[in-house]
Formats: sequence, C-alpha cells, structure tokens
Amino acid sequence: MSKSPTNSVVRAAADTQLSRRGFHRLLGGAALGTTVALALAACGSDAPATNADGQVEIRFSWWGSDGRVKVTNAAIAAFEAENPGIKVKAEYGDWSGYWDKLATQTAGNDAPDVLQMDEKYIAEYSSRGALLDLSKHQVDTANLVADVLKAGQSDAGLTGIPAGINAATIIANPKVFKDAGVELPDDSSWTWDDYKRIAAEITEKTGDGIVGSTAYSADQASLNVWLRQNGKEFYAADGALGFTPADMEGWLAFLIELGEAKAIPPASTVIEEQASPLDQSATATGTAAMSFWWSNQLPSLENAAGTELVILNYPSRTGTSADAKLWYKPSQFWSASARTKHPEESAKLIDFLANNTAAGEALLADRGVPTSTVVRDAVADKMTAVDRRVIEFIDGIKDKLGPVPPSVPKGAGAMEDIIKRYASEVMFVRQTPADAAGKAVDEMTAALAN
Repeated sequence: MSKSPTNSVVRAAADTQLSRRGFHRLLGGAALGTTVALALAACGSDAPATNADGQVEIRFSWWGSDGRVKVTNAAIAAFEAENPGIKVKAEYGDWSGYWDKLATQTAGNDAPDVLQMDEKYIAEYSSRGALLDLSKHQVDTANLVADVLKAGQSDAGLTGIPAGINAATIIANPKVFKDAGVELPDDSSWTWDDYKRIAAEITEKTGDGIVGSTAYSADQASLNVWLRQNGKEFYAADGALGFTPADMEGWLAFLIELGEAKAIPPASTVIEEQASPLDQSATATGTAAMSFWWSNQLPSLENAAGTELVILNYPSRTGTSADAKLWYKPSQFWSASARTKHPEESAKLIDFLANNTAAGEALLADRGVPTSTVVRDAVADKMTAVDRRVIEFIDGIKDKLGPVPPSVPKGAGAMEDIIKRYASEVMFVRQTPADAAGKAVDEMTAALAN
C-alpha cells in the first residue's frame, strides 16, 4: 500500500471500475479509511453559508435519464416555491460517472448536501461516516412503507429515505409475441421451464435477429430471485454471503440451457446488449420479447419502444406465483452528506421529496411507486396510464411477497461486476458452471470481507 493514502485515494477515484466495485475500492484498507474518516471529521467545504440573494444554497445530486432530470427539476422548483429562503443547485449525470464523481467528492470533503444513493453502496458510505443520520432531523417517516424504510437503516442510523418502491420483473413486448404467433404467458402459473420453452419458440418463429429473451447474466436481481426460490438469500443477516457455489451453479447451468435452446441470443450479442443504454436495449428496439428489468423502468422503456409493454411476474419452480419470492426494493434513496453545512435545510428537502404531494405530482413514478402511501393516493389520478400499471403490479404482488431480504452490506457494489464476468465465462464456454460459481463466490466473499 502507498505511504501516501490521500494520493492513493485520488488515483483510485479515476478508476472506471469504481462504478461497479463501489466505494470500498476508493477507501480500501485501514489507512485509507482512517484518512477519509479524519477528513470527514474536519470542517466542511468552504462554500458560503448563503448566496448573493441571501438564500441558503444546497447542492442536490442524482443520476438518471433526461426524463428524470426534467421531473426532478420540477420537484426542486416546487420546493423552492414553498421555501424561498433555500436555493437548490442541481447536479446530475449518468450512472457510472455519478459514482466516480461522488467517491472523489466524498474523499475530498466536497460531497453534495443532498444526494441520490443506491442500495449497492449505501452501507459503504454509511459505515465510513459519510451520510447524515436523518432520524436526528425533521424527516417524517410515519407514512412510509415500513419494510422498505428498513433498507435505509443501519448501525449508522437512518441514512437513506427510499425514493420509491421497486420490484424485480420481466417486461414483455406483446407486439413481438403477436408477430411470432405466441400467446403471452400466464405469469400466475408459469415455471422456468415454461419460460425457456416460450422464449425458444419465439426465437424460432421470428428470425431476423429477434429473440425470445435477453440473458440475465449481468443481473444480480435474477440471481437473488433464483436463490430465494431455492430457500437461500444473497446475503445472510451477518453481512456474509447467504449461498454456496452449488446454489449459483444451478443459475449458471440454466443460463447454458437457455443458450442451447436459443431462448437467448449468442454470447457475443449478450455482451453488446449489456453495454446498451436503456433506449437502445433489446426491449426498447423490439428485438427481444422478454427482458429482466425493475418495475420503475417500464415507463422509460415503453416510451423508447413506442408500443405498450407488459409487466410479468417472475416464473417460479412450482408454477405458483407466490413462490416467485419477490420483494419490495427501494428504487433509490434520498441521503444527505454527513458534512453538510446545512443539515436542517438538507433534511427539509428530503422530507419534501418523500412526503409532499407537490413533489409527488412532479416525480410521479419516475423512481418507482411513491414510498409514502399518502402521496401515492394523492397523485394516483395524475399518473399516466403506464405509471398506474406499475402501481397495479406493485400492489398486486403485495400478498405474494417473500420475506424481507437481509440488509445489503458493505462490499455489495462489487457483486454485479463479479456476476457479469463469470456468467460471461460460462456463456463463452471458457469455464464450467461449477468452476465459475466457485471462483465467483470466492471473489464475492473477499469483497465483503475487505
């Protein structure tokens, strides 16, 4: 390890893998953690307490599409109208650039006052003392769905307020089904074998580069669903992995079965698809009948596709929809920097985003179904038809959910990259499912122990 931890932090921040491997890469090792902890304990940024107009100015950062920028700016405008003494400076970017920038800002003690946080990384930032404990400030949680709210709580306190409710889904394109002459599946009773059969039939009947399904090879959610359907969890309650190589081997082996049945495209096409933005995905371009997405992505996908899409529940091992073992996941969190000079104003913005109907009318279902039941009811009639379908799906699985998953631990940011790499090795027939699963689990275990 370098004898100059601060320089190491700066160099590490430039590593483009940060977006996939998380904050622990930036702050890896005791020396680096101590350096940043000391920096966080020091004074905040040198930004003035107020701007030229005498307003308190806070910075608010998020990632997302142009559509998200538009609705979030509308929510900011509504907040500023109700709070004329506070000016909100918007900062935003795409997913990968967001995490590189945030890690560098945090290490340099220049994090935004309010920031959008993801489940993969919230434990990393919280455990380093980088996020404000919102339970000590005026953020009302009375009307927020309790099981989802728990995801933002840890030993560091309540460091994240869920911005919305999500669920893992399969999104289907009825037009591709119709063109192939294949009926949409009954998602209340289909099995994984049904899924493979239907996807393979669509590929066979369409041709021209259209397939029955995309691959789930880069999708941690699908592995988690697979594990839960087999009586395991991705994480254990103590923060370790909750599964063994043999559990992951079955998931990889089924991926091979899908490829052999031509239910999914060849490995080279899969890799290209993984690099595509949402509006150029196989779902958006109509080149796949089914794909694995989160429920809140339906509106953006449907807008890009130019045709109505359908949310399907995951297949199960038994053919019973309750055995799909889905769960409510926070789409993102609203968090605040522990070093903000304006904790009360930052908390006021977060409370507004979570609980104010004016914010709800602006944001609608962009970040998932509103976590506040009061906001959800108040804005329901202002939702678009596609937003209402997302809400119907979320409400429709309420009585079929599996147990609440254990909290996501530190090191979780590395998981998706590991899954993707070893699934690729299997698809390109460079490793067997057993070998790849064993190595993947070893890497995941090391990442969580780092």
